[in-house]
Amino acid sequence: MGRAFFVFAAVGVGVSLWRMKWDMLMGNPGGVVMVANGEEQAMRKMRVAVSVMAVMVLAAGARGADDAPSVAKRPDAFFTTEAGRAAVDHVVSWQGHGPGAVMGWPKAYSTAVAWPNDPTNPAQKKIEWNSIATIDNGATHSELRILGRAVTLNPDLDPARLGRWKASFDKGLDALCAVQYANGGWAQRFPVDAPGQAAYAPRITFNDNAMTDVLVELKAIAAGEPPYAWVDAEHRAKAKAAFDKGITCILDCQIKVDGVLTGWCAQHDEKTLAPAAGRAFEPASISGGESANIALLLMSIEKPNDRVKAAIDAVAAWYEKVKIVDKKSEGVTGADGKRDRALVDSPGAVTWARFYDVKTEKPIFEGRDSVIHDSMADIERERRTGYSWYGPWGGNVERIYAKWKKAHQ
Repeated sequence: MGRAFFVFAAVGVGVSLWRMKWDMLMGNPGGVVMVANGEEQAMRKMRVAVSVMAVMVLAAGARGADDAPSVAKRPDAFFTTEAGRAAVDHVVSWQGHGPGAVMGWPKAYSTAVAWPNDPTNPAQKKIEWNSIATIDNGATHSELRILGRAVTLNPDLDPARLGRWKASFDKGLDALCAVQYANGGWAQRFPVDAPGQAAYAPRITFNDNAMTDVLVELKAIAAGEPPYAWVDAEHRAKAKAAFDKGITCILDCQIKVDGVLTGWCAQHDEKTLAPAAGRAFEPASISGGESANIALLLMSIEKPNDRVKAAIDAVAAWYEKVKIVDKKSEGVTGADGKRDRALVDSPGAVTWARFYDVKTEKPIFEGRDSVIHDSMADIERERRTGYSWYGPWGGNVERIYAKWKKAHQ
């Protein structure tokens, strides 16, 4: 459910409350049953309506400006207001409630509310189901940035409150490093043996830039870059070790086709490092999407060794090889008058496919039936219009690589 739904629901509840109050004032028996305790019954209905709305918001979490990734990008001034500090307190409250008590964070909760620790709250069961610690959708590393910024921007805050923020950061970083695989990768969720997890959950996860974004944050922490100048030497060293292991994992996962390095899959097997499938429509492949941010991360390393340089040169060459020219993915109206999507002619346009075959390096497409096709037109419309099958990802690599190459001749 999107944020618009909650706005609509809130308006609906507000209108209902207004109508209840109006009916009470006007004595309208058609609106509220006016018996001896009619006002009490009406107020009870009002309380129920408010409770229902609260449960809906808590159960589904935030999909907009109040989720952790969004809050992590707020202006500095936000973190010096009491509303901003309260959001930070709420972030701390959401830590470590998932299976195994791993001290990471779940995804898609609202920082506008604290963790609901009332077992009678109907929202508790739903939130508990979603509370597994994860790096999906920006979770955990976004909370570290929130805490880093909050500590930096509130040096004169009450020491006890500041201490709670620092302790939460340390526990979150410790947990993130502890769940890293020995080979340097991260699963999407942890612990990986938690019950009810999807088959792809233990895979090394580059999908939606999960592991890549973690490494970007660890790199900043290790270097003591803003907002992490206050982080102690022990935790900076821990972040540096985890970052180095993660880069080794990336290099080990880079896919070879006929002996030539290319890009990366969205998921890799946590043991063999082979490309691995994700959801039903996400095949084991070379990813035109996720490989881009991995390449940008490698190019951000200040003193790359020869192996890193070779990986960068290879993925840049691969993007050049597989780019699709004079075409673009565009929303269209189908023959039946319904919304659709197609790859259409567009002189001068350049795009890349999300997935490429690991043997032929040709674009591939997969619907919910997990049958691979060579054309987006051959999968079901729901998937055709509901996923990013083409995108400009390689363009960023081309632009940054040109500058990087000049600096690393």
